[in-house]
Amino acid sequence: MKTIDAFNPWLSEFTAIRRAIHAWPELAFEEIRTADTVAQSLTDWGIEIHRGLGVTGVVGIIHGHETGAALGLRADMDALPMNESNTFEHASRNPGTMHACGHDGHTTMLLAAARYLAEHRDFAGTVYVIFQPAEEGLGGARQMIEDGLFEQFPMQAVFGMHNWPGMPVGSFGLTAGPIMASSSTFEIRVDGRGAHGAMPHLGIDPVMAAVQLAQSYQTILTRELDPLDPAVISVTQIHAGSADNVIPDQATLRGTVRTFSTEALDLIEARMREITEHLGRAQRCTTTFNFDRRYPATINHAAQTELCAAVMRDLVGPQHVNDQVQPSMGAEDFSFMLQALPGCYVWIGNGEGDHRSVGHGAGPCTLHNSSYDFNDEIIPLGTAYWVELARRWLASAHSQPG
Repeated sequence: MKTIDAFNPWLSEFTAIRRAIHAWPELAFEEIRTADTVAQSLTDWGIEIHRGLGVTGVVGIIHGHETGAALGLRADMDALPMNESNTFEHASRNPGTMHACGHDGHTTMLLAAARYLAEHRDFAGTVYVIFQPAEEGLGGARQMIEDGLFEQFPMQAVFGMHNWPGMPVGSFGLTAGPIMASSSTFEIRVDGRGAHGAMPHLGIDPVMAAVQLAQSYQTILTRELDPLDPAVISVTQIHAGSADNVIPDQATLRGTVRTFSTEALDLIEARMREITEHLGRAQRCTTTFNFDRRYPATINHAAQTELCAAVMRDLVGPQHVNDQVQPSMGAEDFSFMLQALPGCYVWIGNGEGDHRSVGHGAGPCTLHNSSYDFNDEIIPLGTAYWVELARRWLASAHSQPG
C-alpha cells in the first residue's frame, strides 16, 4: 500500500480540481474550459503539451531519465447532455450538461499521475498522457487518431480506465478479450398510405408493419445467432401518427445493436436489412434501412491485460482484483485506440454511492444517472495504478532486447 499512501496527501487538492471540473461540465468537442484546466496544470508542472488533436484534445509528454519505449495513458473529458438532480456545492452550473459518467474523475486521476511522473521521472522512456474529448457518442478517440495522434506521438501500447459503480472501493475489474460491446444504431422508415382509422382497408398501415419488424428482429438473436455469442437488439423508439383516428403515411423505428464480435454484428445487420425489405414488401409498404456502426467492441490484448492485473494485485491484493470480470454491453470509443495499438481497458470500483455529499439526488449512483457523482476517495488508488503501470510497462519494454 506504500504507493497508494504516497498520493493520500494530494487528495484534498485533487478533489478540489475534480469538483471544479464537475461544476463546469462541457459536451463533446466543446471541452474548452476543461482542456484549459488540463493544459495549464500540465504546464505548471513542467510538462510539455500539445493541443488541438480531436479539436479540444490535450497530450502531455513526460520523458524519463533516459530514452526508451513509450506508452499512452488516456482519460476522457466530456460530459453528457442531461440535467443534474444533485444540489451539493459542486453540482453542474451548466444547465442541461452533467458529468454523469465520471470523466471529471478520470481526468483528475490522470492529472495527478502526470504530476507525479513529471516530478520523479524515475523511468526510462516516455509517457504520453492523453486527455481525449467526445467519448460520449461522437468518437473523440477516432478523431484524435485521424488527426495523427499515434504518428505525432509514437507509442507501443495504450491504456484506459473507467470508474465502475457497484464495484467496491479498493477493487479493480478487467478481462482479456472483449470488455465492452460494439455500439451501432439503426433507423428504419416505413412508408405506407394514410387513411381514416375507421376505414383501414383504404390505406396501407405502416404502424402494423413497424410493430411486426420490431418483433421479428428479436428472432435473429433467438434463432439465428450462436447463443454463446452475446448480442442485443433494442428497438427504443417507434414514431408514427398524430391523431387517434388517422392511420399515418409513415412510421419510423430507431434503436441500438450491441455485440462483442464482428461476426455477430455482420449477421445482425444483414438479417435486419433482409427482414426489413421482405416484411415491408409483404405489408405493401416501402422501407428505408439505415445502419450506423459507431464504436467497435473494446477488446483487451492478453499480454497487456496480464501486466495490468499484476499491477493491480500488487496495489490492492489479489482478492480485490477480478481478472475475469463479466463484460458490459455498454460501449467505449477507447476501442479505436485498441484497434490501433495493443493495450488494456480496466474498471476501478466507485462504490455503491454512499460517498455522495449531502444534497445528492434521490436516484442511484449509477452511470448516466442524474444523481451520480464520482467517488473522490478513489483518486489516490487510480493515480497509483497509472504510475505503477507506466513504470512497470516501461521497465519491461526497456529490458527487452532491441
